[in-house]
Amino acid sequence: MGDTLEFNEIYQEVKGSWNDGRLRFSKQNVVYKSSKTGKVDSIPAVELNHAQWRRVCLGHGIKLSTSTGHVYKYDGFRDTDFDKISEFFKTNYKVELTEKDMCVKGWNWGTAKFSGPLLSFDVNDNSAFEIPLSNVSQCATGKNEVTLEFHQNDDTEVSLMEVRFYVPPSQTDERQDPVEAFAQSVLSKADVIQATGDAVCIFKELQCLTPRGRYDIRIYPTFLHLHGKTFDYKIPYTTVLRLFLLPHKDQRQMFFVISLDPPIKQGQTRYHFLILLFSKEEDLSLTLNMSEEDVERRYEGKLSKNMSGSLYEMVSRVMKALVNRKITVPGNFQGHSGAQCITCSYKASSGLLYPLERGFIYVHKPPVHLRFEEISCVNFARGTTTTRSFDFEIETKQGNQYTFSSIEREEYGKLFDFVNAKKLNIKNRGFKEGMKGKIDEYSDSDEDQHDAYLERMKAEGKIREEGNDSDDSGGESDESFNPGEEDDDIAEEYDSNASASDSSDEGDDSEDDSAKKKKVKKVKVVKEKKERKPRKEKKQKDGPKRPMSAYMLWLNASRERIKSENPGISVTEISKKAGEMWRQIGKEEKEEWEGKAGEAKRQYDKAKKEYAESGGGGGSTSTSKKESKKSGGKKEEKKRKSAGGDKDKERGGGNDSFKSKEFIETSESSSDSDHKSKSKRKKVKPESEEEEAASTPASSEEESD
Repeated sequence: MGDTLEFNEIYQEVKGSWNDGRLRFSKQNVVYKSSKTGKVDSIPAVELNHAQWRRVCLGHGIKLSTSTGHVYKYDGFRDTDFDKISEFFKTNYKVELTEKDMCVKGWNWGTAKFSGPLLSFDVNDNSAFEIPLSNVSQCATGKNEVTLEFHQNDDTEVSLMEVRFYVPPSQTDERQDPVEAFAQSVLSKADVIQATGDAVCIFKELQCLTPRGRYDIRIYPTFLHLHGKTFDYKIPYTTVLRLFLLPHKDQRQMFFVISLDPPIKQGQTRYHFLILLFSKEEDLSLTLNMSEEDVERRYEGKLSKNMSGSLYEMVSRVMKALVNRKITVPGNFQGHSGAQCITCSYKASSGLLYPLERGFIYVHKPPVHLRFEEISCVNFARGTTTTRSFDFEIETKQGNQYTFSSIEREEYGKLFDFVNAKKLNIKNRGFKEGMKGKIDEYSDSDEDQHDAYLERMKAEGKIREEGNDSDDSGGESDESFNPGEEDDDIAEEYDSNASASDSSDEGDDSEDDSAKKKKVKKVKVVKEKKERKPRKEKKQKDGPKRPMSAYMLWLNASRERIKSENPGISVTEISKKAGEMWRQIGKEEKEEWEGKAGEAKRQYDKAKKEYAESGGGGGSTSTSKKESKKSGGKKEEKKRKSAGGDKDKERGGGNDSFKSKEFIETSESSSDSDHKSKSKRKKVKPESEEEEAASTPASSEEESD
């Protein structure tokens, strides 16, 4: 048997809720660490004097009693653990682990026994239930009854509020009332705060951020009393988890943070942290309300009767001595500005994030403390509003996510180095290029000032504007427009109107200039649209499929095994579980799957080459479609030209009739107009016939003249 025994998922009952953690038996002590709060209970081996093995609701449990009167209960063991724990206790602690049965008869009468901090209700010498007296908040007596009220726990769905005991009158000792004796036994161990005696010291008008206001703090031997204008709070030292002393970024103020579990309550609001703000320049001379002998005997040199110094030093020194806990200060982290914290925002409130040696703490609204051991991963994300800042996301193992936003870009390198040094899992770690590459990525993205989304929106707006212009100019399609052919035809059109009057020439010239500009714009649109056409290669449905990676090959082979080992697991959880298993796979097994992936890649390259050589991909059909589109476009173009030419001729005819009355009266002019109307009805006409029809009015005009 080894020197230690360790057990995971061991539960400790705290005010009606089960908190899981890790329990370790060693030769020197018994250590239990809560996963929820991180609080550590250490029991020296020399103080253990009694151990019981009991059947409880969560399997089996151990009840340990010490010579100092404390009782510790841990549940969640298996039946097979009894032998090795019993042997370990005999060998190292010289304590026998005895088995004790619990009473499950359901009787409501029995014997009440007070053993240390526990009230045990026994039926036939077997315990039916036990009440930790530290959970009792109030004890009231009646004629033959004692009523116990309990502290509420916000973490439980159902809380025990009250228990009443009927105490029968004593037949033997008439001098002592059994009800009062019962109540005194309860109150001697109960967590009932009574401000008896004088305070050790008083701090006047201290600025408190949470709960907000100014409070007088009275320091008593067993609790802390906050006295404000509206509210009073009494905080037992047993509820204090941690103490923090944090310098403000301006280097002129200090935060003193007290972490509480359970929290103090104000209506429906819960305050898990008490935050005091001090100025470094404020000094204080303090005299304790105790004799020097009592101070030396009780606090063993940690305090003296007369002390002087900065106010924050006095408060932190007194709290450290009375609570008997270490004060946590920032470690070696130093930000870009030289401060030991980072300015950021959390839930729309600005505050300060302090990277500590074993966690992060954010002050102040709302305060957040995250230990490294409860962090699953961290993530560096680009800021949502600007590229000059970034977001720092922390995801816990319980699935909660905390996002600290609007962190200056200059703090990135320092924070990344800190997270990397603490070996936290970085979720979005890319190529293993080191820290400099990541800093350069941030600086380049900001110095370029290139916004891809803005450029795309500008381009789309330009195309939309040019499309509207093309609709106004006659509704020609961009695809049927051919710059080379159009230029020649335009020149001929203008030449045919050379005989028009000076006024009409000026009007035509202005229209022609605008038409030229619009058509030049259309050339740009065609180029942009042709560049934006999707590539046809991606739409090869009958082509060879791309090969899978080594991980995907392994996942397909292992999926059923993962499902069988974890019944009821969801699809997303399968992916997470597979990712964890793939990271833990040995190098040789990974090489085997990578070899399979390489072979699949070679087969894909070979099949792709054969597919291309056989003319796959629909290349011939696409070219034929393009040719048919071109020919169709040319036909449409000729139609528009003929229509445009006829319109111009009508305008030209109108001008000629205005000049000469003889032209209107001739029968030839009427036949010409009939000929024009017939040419309009025809859908498709050869180019030579159109030219002859266009030249007919001019010849008739010459004959009439």
